[in-house]
Amino acid sequence: MIISASRRTDIPAFYGAWLMNRIEAGYCLVPSAFGGPGGKPYRVDLRPEAVDAFVFWTKNLAPFRDSLAEVRARGIPFVVLHTVNGYPRALEPRVPPAEEAVGQMHELAARYGPRTAVWRYDPVLFTDATPPEFHRENFRRLAKALRGATDEVIVSVLCEYRKTRRNLAAAGREHGFRRLSPASEDVRSLIADLALLSRAQGMELTLCCRPELVVEGTRAAHCVDVARLSDAAGRPVAAKPKQTRPGCGCFESRDVGAYDTCGHGCAYCYAVDDPAAAAKRLARHDPRAEMLASGEAGR
Repeated sequence: MIISASRRTDIPAFYGAWLMNRIEAGYCLVPSAFGGPGGKPYRVDLRPEAVDAFVFWTKNLAPFRDSLAEVRARGIPFVVLHTVNGYPRALEPRVPPAEEAVGQMHELAARYGPRTAVWRYDPVLFTDATPPEFHRENFRRLAKALRGATDEVIVSVLCEYRKTRRNLAAAGREHGFRRLSPASEDVRSLIADLALLSRAQGMELTLCCRPELVVEGTRAAHCVDVARLSDAAGRPVAAKPKQTRPGCGCFESRDVGAYDTCGHGCAYCYAVDDPAAAAKRLARHDPRAEMLASGEAGR
């Protein structure tokens, strides 16, 4: 079984102690993702013999550095999907500076090998502060800085879930930015340019959940990717393909996170309804608890 930690919150940044406690205990409880706070939790086996690999999703790996070494010492392979966007603070108010994240990825690759590290440029968001030309220059700068740290960049273009629309509207009113809606051909042109920029730095560009945007030189992404996990493990890691949403190319995994718990406060977030409430929930989190949080709300 592959464990995803997590699409729903940033476990390495905020809940690493909880995860390591649960690995030590050999299990965790996870509320039903779409059952609301009263949803019946299910048990996820975290014993070494039950876990084939971890996929860690994060924007700040630094708090999890020592824990990552412990995971490796336990003989459990992993891949880290590290989002580095370099966006204005109005969009990512509590994400570490891009330069720090770049350093974290280089450290990760140097210690565990470049196949353990994947850069996510996620999501591509169009506002008057981040128009297509912003993305071309921003991506060029980041790709150059990340050369040698990874061989893949996963790009996603914003999907507007209910929480995403609500958070963007609130942030736009507060910070005065305006959404843009470029034509699909302009988006495809941007993707093609980003693919050229990434290839120049030794990376393949893959697209998350947007098959209609795949252009020459790109392919659909497998964020939970058994081929990459097998390379990281040095042995085969097997799982069946299983979509998490339309267009998804992932393989089957069990996610151990919880919605409405992330502390980054990103304006485009799909996993948090109310950033202030999520911050309070983070503050009262108990790293010794069986569940990361007592309940979840759906998207």
